[in-house]
Amino acid sequence: QVQLVESGGGSVQAGGSLRLSCVNSGSTFFGNCMAWFRQFPGMARGTVISIASIHKDGTTTYKDTVKGRFTISQDNAKNTLYLQMNDLKTEDTARYYCAAGAVAGCTAESGQLNGMDFWGQGTQVNISS
Repeated sequence: QVQLVESGGGSVQAGGSLRLSCVNSGSTFFGNCMAWFRQFPGMARGTVISIASIHKDGTTTYKDTVKGRFTISQDNAKNTLYLQMNDLKTEDTARYYCAAGAVAGCTAESGQLNGMDFWGQGTQVNISS
């Protein structure tokens, strides 16, 4: 079983940076897509928005609200997915989740990347003004 564990969240001021990590501590993942999602305060449980994805061929996509500020990457040797977040804004405050799956379309641009099979527990990011 794939087991994803996120870390790296915290509280920073607007304009700052954070790097989130997502380690797969379980069995080997054979899917084609890994992605980061976020859930804003007050959103219904289970409602998440895709913000960045990476296909196994290395193709990355981003939702427009984070494009140019966030970078998704992975280190296969370490079984780790990253999200480098720069120029953080107060509206980036959310709980961030990583996910992995075998999907037909590994794209985060719409915010509605569906079909992910495995999820982490999330890490909280708080941005203050």
